[in-house]
Amino acid sequence: MPKINGNEIRPGYILDHDGGLWVAVKVGHVKPGKGGAFAQVEMKNLRDGRKLNERFRSADKVERVRLDQKDQQFLYESEGLLHFMDADTFDQMTIPADIFGDRRPFLQDGMTIQVEYYEDEALNAMLPDKVTCTIVETEPAVKGQTAANSFKPAILDNGLRIMVPPFVGEGEAVIVSTETMEYVERA
Repeated sequence: MPKINGNEIRPGYILDHDGGLWVAVKVGHVKPGKGGAFAQVEMKNLRDGRKLNERFRSADKVERVRLDQKDQQFLYESEGLLHFMDADTFDQMTIPADIFGDRRPFLQDGMTIQVEYYEDEALNAMLPDKVTCTIVETEPAVKGQTAANSFKPAILDNGLRIMVPPFVGEGEAVIVSTETMEYVERA
């Protein structure tokens, strides 16, 4: 793996540091009045989510890690494990369901996602930016409520509760952002 200088670290880089894999979240370059310049790096551990603040001088060498990205198709879930099929080789593999965190309900049958691997270990999974869901429960529109920029609660087919405009009714398909978990538009 390539080694880089401490001043070359950028946000999003994945580093092999202190025996673990860390992603650089924030990077600030500091030039104190006395002494040499350094990079103040806020890092997050990819395996357990711990955070760490570290200083790297320009002479420090750090190993940068590149993750392999593979397209995987979701098959089913059993006992807290998600089963996927590789789009190229048709091999099946399992990934823990907690890799998605609170975005897990957006994963739908047959959906193709991108999984990032380090050697044979899945470290990150990325859902599409937008997902189409159906509204199963919401309040009826109140007359005269459309004048102001108002929203009403709605429950999606995956069990999530979001806020939607008053003109959206039950049974309608809507597009939801998986990043912000908010209504985007009608489908």
